[in-house]
Amino acid sequence: MTNATYSDLKDASVFITGGGSGIGANLTEGFLRQGAKVAFIGRSDASAFVDEVADATGNRPLFIQGDITDMDALRGAMDQAAEANGPITRLINNAANDKRHATLDVDEDFYDWSQAINLKAYFFACQHAIRGMKAVGYGHIVNFTSISYMMGNAGYPIYTTCNSGINGMTRSLAREFGPDRIRVNALAPGWVLTQKQLDLWADPESLAAHLERQCLKDTIAPEDIVNPTLFLASDASRMMTGQAMVVDGGVVVTG
Repeated sequence: MTNATYSDLKDASVFITGGGSGIGANLTEGFLRQGAKVAFIGRSDASAFVDEVADATGNRPLFIQGDITDMDALRGAMDQAAEANGPITRLINNAANDKRHATLDVDEDFYDWSQAINLKAYFFACQHAIRGMKAVGYGHIVNFTSISYMMGNAGYPIYTTCNSGINGMTRSLAREFGPDRIRVNALAPGWVLTQKQLDLWADPESLAAHLERQCLKDTIAPEDIVNPTLFLASDASRMMTGQAMVVDGGVVVTG
């Protein structure tokens, strides 16, 4: 797959949550291929991935191991990224966990954990990045959400609640910080077949049923999410803010 080239992303300071696996790994590689200075946080060791992607792109990302549900660790990682690469001007809130859960089985600990990873970390990453963006006079934020809440999917109600909240937060932050030339948009993928999805949930019957709902009958690969993210993070979308871009093969209809 060929990615478009966005000249303003060259040497841009990019910070990605969950940038060492799944969709996030593809995002890291995509920004590296644009010549961006990329830092990412992840809970699992991504040293092997860093070596691999550096060899593939000729551009080495900064990996900071940490848990985004620990707000001090998250802010510390962002500070480390800014010190290494310059003030963060592109924030990609990608990390999430769609662990399945039944409403009647949820306790407060699970609720708090799911909110922390799927919404709270997004807010505080935005807050911390915006402070630096205001200082340099601009910035672009892309918050990953999902079509799951638009579909009214059962099986993970806290996750869908967070997805809906991300859209509300995105609109409010876009309004509040537009005068500072800070753009905030959401990106809502459909069912992207990461290795985790293939291992846990993408059985042939479920996948066939979902493809039946798509207008386009191809499955969605992590690579399919890279170009839309680069577009939203670049000046090519300079007059877009407060929007939710859907990349789902045509399952849901917006507008």
